[in-house]
Amino acid sequence: MTNMTRWNPLREMMNLRHEIDRLFEETMEWPLHDTVLSELALDLSETDEAYVVQASVPGIAPDDVEISITNNVLTITGEFKAEEETDKKQWHLRERRYGRFTRQLSFPTKVDSAAAAAEYANGILTLTVPKAEEVKPKRIAIKIGGNGHKVIEGQTS
Repeated sequence: MTNMTRWNPLREMMNLRHEIDRLFEETMEWPLHDTVLSELALDLSETDEAYVVQASVPGIAPDDVEISITNNVLTITGEFKAEEETDKKQWHLRERRYGRFTRQLSFPTKVDSAAAAAEYANGILTLTVPKAEEVKPKRIAIKIGGNGHKVIEGQTS
């Protein structure tokens, strides 16, 4: 003999909700130290002459960071190294991250990557990347009736 159960859409929705809740709970349990650090906090500012990128890399040695610019894309790659443990200890809380990271940033205009410079101070990596000559604002003098000169700023591209 076969039992038949009436289909209940509410029960199906509750089962779906339970599965989604379980998925989120499992995701939050992943240990931070086993994950790859994909996001590096960056600030990008601009002057007439260059772009300035600042990255927060506290506790990382400058030798552990690689910087490259290819086709107007800045790539910063590095590694936060974990402390080597010489004695056994029981951790109660461990929030500092470690592991490899990579961050890419596309510049809004063409840049002169050969003239880029990098500095490191107080946990902040600062990159100054000059704009390419063709995108810098140019001053163009306009003659007015042959007597005086009027200067108008414009940008050529």
